[in-house]
Amino acid sequence: MTQLDISLLPWQEEVWASPSRFKVVAAGRRTGKSRLAAYLLVVRGLQRDRGQVFYVAPTQGQARDILWHMLLEVGHSVIASSHVNNLQIKLVNGSIISLKGSDRPETMRGVSLAYLVMDEFADMKPEVWEQILRPALADLKGSALFIGTPMGRNHFYELYQYAQLGEDANYKAWHFTSYDNPMIEPAEIDSAKKEMSSYAFRQEFMASFEAKGSEMSREDWVKFDEKEPEGDYYIACDLAGFSDVNKKVSKNTRLDSTAIAVVKVNTDGWWIKEIIYGRWDLNETASKIFNAVEKYEPVAIGIEKGIAKQAVISPLTDMMKRRNRFFRVEELTHGNKNKTDRIMWALQGRFENGYVTLNKGDWNEKFLDELFQFPDNLTHDDLVDALAYIDQLQKVAYHTDIEIDDYEVLDVLAGY
Repeated sequence: MTQLDISLLPWQEEVWASPSRFKVVAAGRRTGKSRLAAYLLVVRGLQRDRGQVFYVAPTQGQARDILWHMLLEVGHSVIASSHVNNLQIKLVNGSIISLKGSDRPETMRGVSLAYLVMDEFADMKPEVWEQILRPALADLKGSALFIGTPMGRNHFYELYQYAQLGEDANYKAWHFTSYDNPMIEPAEIDSAKKEMSSYAFRQEFMASFEAKGSEMSREDWVKFDEKEPEGDYYIACDLAGFSDVNKKVSKNTRLDSTAIAVVKVNTDGWWIKEIIYGRWDLNETASKIFNAVEKYEPVAIGIEKGIAKQAVISPLTDMMKRRNRFFRVEELTHGNKNKTDRIMWALQGRFENGYVTLNKGDWNEKFLDELFQFPDNLTHDDLVDALAYIDQLQKVAYHTDIEIDDYEVLDVLAGY
């Protein structure tokens, strides 16, 4: 019996071993994703006696350039014949591996697929998968591997996010950078970093999904300081819906989080202590808010106006009664502005002029991702939205000392 010589990198072994039907891998350049695809195509072809095996790249020319010679290399011992003109390889068990281009979807209709690899999925039209290739996997319950380097936030990002949630057992997602390939010297990647723009490096080598050209903020506007300044705390809450917390989601559902911004305000600006965020049910959300108020003793606490606020007030009030600690909740409104304008108005100038400082914490990565991508339809904005409400909240509770000549106290108790 002919044996295949398969040698996998640690990250490739992890993906290979997963039982998930649909595997989504976002990986940087030269990570080894195409070699993993070649191994899987050959092995899955040998394991099936029915159905075809497809490798799909954005164009058939790319499919040939990326994988043809690699397939011949890794599968030479089990290849019965190969035809470069039609880019098909026949294995010793009769299975056919075909290399296709997503730009010619008509060549992929009407087939029954046992296994599928979609390489550089971000560069393809999503309907090629949704309307042609996904149905082709149905009768044999075939599986698929989606691999590629991100190209901003598009259908590949949506699929990756859905798979990463872990709420659908059929899907699993992985993220690897070029540093995860031990065959590449880190010094070589470091050298490339010096020669590339920071955005290009993060996308190509670090497999970052960030979208280019945010209108909101720049990295050099962001500053950190772990030393807590003088001032007053304010807490603003942007609530997510509660009915969807335990609901199974579709691939196109945006899963909002509740965000609780804890900010200390003084004459020098804002110091963001932390932004607490997550997807919680009604009672847990009330508990998170109450605990934040108890811990930081803010001058004012505000919650975004709406059905969610009405829902959380009841358990929050019950908690106040049980724990004998009461506070007023201000109602935060949109102020007749759309969300983009309201957030830009509240935050952009402050960040640009150095009036916002971040404390270091686990929430930093999530917050900065939202900040740098805003406004972007495929990026959540829950944390930046909560922070923007501090602008409205501090005005509600803001006061100044007024000096009046010949001031005389008439009633010390009433302050009249």
